[in-house]
Amino acid sequence: MPTLYTHYDNNTRLTWVYMTLFLVFVIGVGYVFAQAMNSSGILYASVIFSVLMSFGSYWWSDKIVLSMSNATLVEFETNKELYRLVENLCITAGLPTPKIYIINDSAMNAFATGRDPKHGVVCLTTGIIDRLDKAELEGVIAHELSHIGNRDILLSTVVVVMVGFIALLADWFRHWAFFGGSSDDERPAQIKIVFMVAAIALSILAPIAGMMMQLAISRKREFLADASGALLTRYPEGLASALEKISHDTEPLEVANRATAHLFIANPFKGVRVSALFMTHPPIQERIAALRGMKL
Repeated sequence: MPTLYTHYDNNTRLTWVYMTLFLVFVIGVGYVFAQAMNSSGILYASVIFSVLMSFGSYWWSDKIVLSMSNATLVEFETNKELYRLVENLCITAGLPTPKIYIINDSAMNAFATGRDPKHGVVCLTTGIIDRLDKAELEGVIAHELSHIGNRDILLSTVVVVMVGFIALLADWFRHWAFFGGSSDDERPAQIKIVFMVAAIALSILAPIAGMMMQLAISRKREFLADASGALLTRYPEGLASALEKISHDTEPLEVANRATAHLFIANPFKGVRVSALFMTHPPIQERIAALRGMKL
């Protein structure tokens, strides 16, 4: 019988395996494009651009996401019970108390953001606050605090930038190839043909593969946050019951969009069938089964 610690360790290990493969993939794609274009300067420029994008995302992504979600800050005086619930969990987890935001929407959902635990943010919809009991809401908040404690925001930022980096390289290569490429390439014809064919294939397939790897990492982080949250509350059934109620909620979250969907505890789009490979979240029934199969 797997324990919470077993799931925590397995998910952590798998996440870093995915990240290592992702980094190797990004470097490999960049190298093939640079060789096909016979210009290492393109690769250097792309890396610099992606670093700048990563820096901006790291520092300002929380403000952008909260603004896009129409979230409002909750002060202690306006919701003491919610504030104390978050504070108590933070004391148990050894985390600073994050800022708490609310989205005025009857759909049931929540997310966490912030570049590090000192700048963490937990955001809940009014629907999830009103329709969950205390143990269930505690499980949801513990899940979101686990994202903050596990530095998932930093990880997701790095992954998003790498996916964008691959897409950018693919776009640049197609633009270069469309306008005739380089005429001063003196390498043997066989080498040029090999790199050109490989680059054309990667320009089509690499962005798709990068997105699929991003989604795979995102799904693993959800399983890890479930296990960590259950470990924090010592009551896996609370989160399992909350996820069960969320799965029965058919109301889509109005402020959700493709850019922010992966942040939420559950897919904010309802009634849309998506292939398992392209899902931002693991199937809720699998998460519920994993939680109920754990033992302390």
